[in-house]
Amino acid sequence: MKIIAIVQARMGSTRLPNKVMKEIGGVPMIELLLTRLARSRELNQIIVATSTDPRNLPLADHVRKLGYACEQGSESDVMERYLQAARAHGADAIVRITGDCPLVDPELVDAAVRRFKVEGVDYLSNVKPATYPDGLDIEVFTMAALEQAARETQSTYDHEHVTPYLRESGRFSQAAMQAEEDFSGLRWTVDEQADLDVVAGVFAHFSPDIHFGWRQILALQQKQPELFTANNQLIRNEGASMGTGQKLWKRAKQVIPGGNMLLSKRAEMFLPEQWPAYFSKAKGCEVWDLDGNRYTDMSIMGIGTNTLGYGHPEVDEAVRQTIAAGNMSTFNCPEEVYLAEKLIELHPWADMARFARSGGEANAIAIRIARAACGKDKVAVCGYHGWHDWYLSANLGDDENLAGHLLPGLEPNGVPRNLRGTVFPFNYNNYAELEALVNAHDIGVIKMEVVRNKGPEDGFLHKVRKLATERGIVLIFDECTSGFRESFGGLHKLHGVEPDMAMFGKALGNGYAITATIGRREIMEAAQSTFISSTFWTERIGPTAALKTLEVMERIRSWETITATGLQIRAHWQRLADKHGLQIDHWGLPALTGFSFRSENALAYKTLITQEMLAKGYLGGNSVYVCTEHTPEVVEAYFAALDPVFGLIKECEEGRDIAGLLKGPVCHGGFKRLN
Repeated sequence: MKIIAIVQARMGSTRLPNKVMKEIGGVPMIELLLTRLARSRELNQIIVATSTDPRNLPLADHVRKLGYACEQGSESDVMERYLQAARAHGADAIVRITGDCPLVDPELVDAAVRRFKVEGVDYLSNVKPATYPDGLDIEVFTMAALEQAARETQSTYDHEHVTPYLRESGRFSQAAMQAEEDFSGLRWTVDEQADLDVVAGVFAHFSPDIHFGWRQILALQQKQPELFTANNQLIRNEGASMGTGQKLWKRAKQVIPGGNMLLSKRAEMFLPEQWPAYFSKAKGCEVWDLDGNRYTDMSIMGIGTNTLGYGHPEVDEAVRQTIAAGNMSTFNCPEEVYLAEKLIELHPWADMARFARSGGEANAIAIRIARAACGKDKVAVCGYHGWHDWYLSANLGDDENLAGHLLPGLEPNGVPRNLRGTVFPFNYNNYAELEALVNAHDIGVIKMEVVRNKGPEDGFLHKVRKLATERGIVLIFDECTSGFRESFGGLHKLHGVEPDMAMFGKALGNGYAITATIGRREIMEAAQSTFISSTFWTERIGPTAALKTLEVMERIRSWETITATGLQIRAHWQRLADKHGLQIDHWGLPALTGFSFRSENALAYKTLITQEMLAKGYLGGNSVYVCTEHTPEVVEAYFAALDPVFGLIKECEEGRDIAGLLKGPVCHGGFKRLN
């Protein structure tokens, strides 16, 4: 019987890239593993099986220089990679070793092979049940069993992880090798940087000897446990249950503060430890994750950026033509003139426009221009959400720089301490509160959304407009979120109130980065007296996408469609709640509709919805940002899937433990504004 150890290894690890070639004491990890494994007496040959991905060439070259065979096959179908390697070298039985286990013990391998021969089974391992430290995993199985498994299972999971079908299908005879005690809680494998630090410490302790046994490591951990604490929080075989996106998200949080650039897209806001986190493709109202799973997006649709759906063909084609012609030049792009004229045409009260690429930038531009125009520093802002986008610019004087304002402390009301005396929050629909601020302080700017979670009451917007006019205050409407949702332009058009300035973003470019600040001439020209400039505000893609998006919106009257669909969704949520005897509250614009359960478990219920709907192929929670691709058929299928989840929530309201239904932590709470 020819027994071959196949070591699977690749450079493209999601959580710790290039880990098998990471050096420990100046030696690549894969070399340490192979050198230790070579002391086995029961193995006839050792082969490294990697993939044909070009990233693996340094690995393959190094392994071959060491004198070991290296076979290259599929990146994702690791079972097929094993079969290819085993066939190439005439294996009768295979010992599976993974390249992230450099502390593999050859004596333990020999013991497993001898036990396998004595038992005469198809499959033997020390992982079912797991009693040895994580990192000493050994599986031995016949070539015939592997070939049978490959024929019988088409599961992507089985083919990626090689042996689950051998263990779980009940089709193969099995035996197990167990330690005298349960050491499975010890972690000696390398999946993340913390693991590498621990393993490197072990090798450093025994250096220059690299042929220490697993019991020596065990004794070291019992004597010096502090050497093994860095990876205590990591879970055994976590990677086998995590999708590629989840692994990448975990890696991202090590190198990007918070994990990404936007709080609203953090995985913990949706489904901690389970959310796919990253996409490979998006089209219409569907999104594909990094593992190729397709989901219907009944969630936030790119944070409300894609009212025409993902990848609208006309918008994308316009952008492609721009890319072909050139996106950046010493000259200015003409599209910015055309876009300014279009926005002014839609808002006759405005005379001029400035463009940027993000909502935060648009806020900063508006505040800087308004303060320059009125000559006053003090700003009244409606609610708490606004300052986080623009407070840096709002607080900068001519002789100041950013250095002192990067990490401001916060007052209980959410205003940075370094803005005390400059920014004055007031509540929506509380005109008396705003009037009192204006009477007590020399307010120069009022900045607010046209609508918060509910519309204006008792002539609120008209009163604000009148107050601003009488006191010479610049009134700014933040329409970054609300614009083009209920009208072709700003939401303020429906309320008959004209601001002095307005900002637009989100839906303006259907997923491409473009925001606009428009205003009256006498105010906008104040931009010449304060430095407001950025290189990438002059790139061409954003204005090109906006012009085509506006053209499509106007032709199909998209705002009417998404408003009607949103109202239908809201009504159907209410019908489901009534059917199951649940109490819910609705919020947001119809096209940015959402609801909340009247329950102390509201956040847990939201998490449950996301968990259960994800399993059914939907990105869902307690809000839907509507797009024109949310057809009646899509909406109907969504509610058919959601109905039984409301049933589960009713059971929980009647006493069932919600914790028993959740497969991970409860999502983090967000904040509600228009959305």
